[in-house]
Amino acid sequence: MLSSKEISMLIEATGTSVYMTLASTLMAYVIGLPIGILLVVCAPGGLKPKAVLYKILDFIVNITRSIPFLILMLLATPLARLVTGKSYGANATIISLTLAAAPFIARLVESSLLEVDKGVIEAAQSMGASIWQIVFKVLIGEARVSLIVGSTIALGTVLGYTGGGGLGDVAIRYGYSRWDTKILLATVVLLVILMQIIQIVGSRLSKKLDRRLTH
Repeated sequence: MLSSKEISMLIEATGTSVYMTLASTLMAYVIGLPIGILLVVCAPGGLKPKAVLYKILDFIVNITRSIPFLILMLLATPLARLVTGKSYGANATIISLTLAAAPFIARLVESSLLEVDKGVIEAAQSMGASIWQIVFKVLIGEARVSLIVGSTIALGTVLGYTGGGGLGDVAIRYGYSRWDTKILLATVVLLVILMQIIQIVGSRLSKKLDRRLTH
């Protein structure tokens, strides 16, 4: 059985993991969403093709996506130290997670927007809609379900890498390093529960939006 001190530690670590996951994913979308939109808009055959800008963004995303998530986080550590004054802890991990997740999210957004029926886009263009009206009202509107599914994937991926102060940190410091099996198992169970919550919420939200689109 877990002691009251261990339970309190796990509750605090769970809160930290949730905080890091939500904060870093939100910040990563602030960076990745515009990049994903620009990749679609500026692509050859896009709404406003810009070959140079597209190639630069595509190259940056490809390079960063080819680097393993964990290594990319480690490479971002100097920036995290510069911003937060530390290379460890929840806030430092959020900076690293944000930079590591942003290119992944850019690709998720790009993939979702490319799924939109070209006929819908052409219909909007024929009615005189501007590029940004098409982006926000047509592309994002039509791709909302896919975008929600993508955000669920992003949240799950980020949760899996929240180790600097959350449940992952507890699992390593107390479960693995001290060979405390009950702590290790408890952190695994809590991470699984959090992942299931993310999946359930994302699935229900996407189905709700999908029903709205079909009516």
